Amino acid sequence: MFHCKVLLCIAILSLISSSLGTVCSNPQIEAKTYTTQDGTVITNVAFVARFSLKCDNGARELPLYAEINGKTFPVVISGKEHYQVSWVEDVKTAKSGSHDVNLFDEEGYAQLRKAIRNNEDVSAVKPLSQIQVPHPGTYQGPWLNSEFLAVVLSLIVWYSAFSTKSKLLS
Repeated sequence: MFHCKVLLCIAILSLISSSLGTVCSNPQIEAKTYTTQDGTVITNVAFVARFSLKCDNGARELPLYAEINGKTFPVVISGKEHYQVSWVEDVKTAKSGSHDVNLFDEEGYAQLRKAIRNNEDVSAVKPLSQIQVPHPGTYQGPWLNSEFLAVVLSLIVWYSAFSTKSKLLS
């Protein structure tokens, strides 16, 4: 029984050590992105980037980190070769256009944190890869509400009926 526990611990440690320090050479990324576009009933715009990562050296399930607009986020492994990163922004501050998602492995993320900590230029740290998340903008509703248009039209109908009645009675 003790022998099985020792072998299990050794197996777990070897898996952990093999996954740590694995470097992806020549990463190929295929990404699918999504952003919330209807801002009439929400307070935050959601950005989601789901991607697959293939490395020439066969590295899999690497721990990755994302840097977006100066903020860092963990990348979640979802499936064998799929990853996902998501974040939210306030509807008022979410800008339309392309949002760059810089992906870092553990070594690159350590360099990024060091550059941030030492107030150095973070653009000097080269990401593993980059994904662009396009956001066409958030729909805020029509320029004029339907209630406002109904009140204006009813006032126009009332005025025309009242003026016609006044002309007929005079």
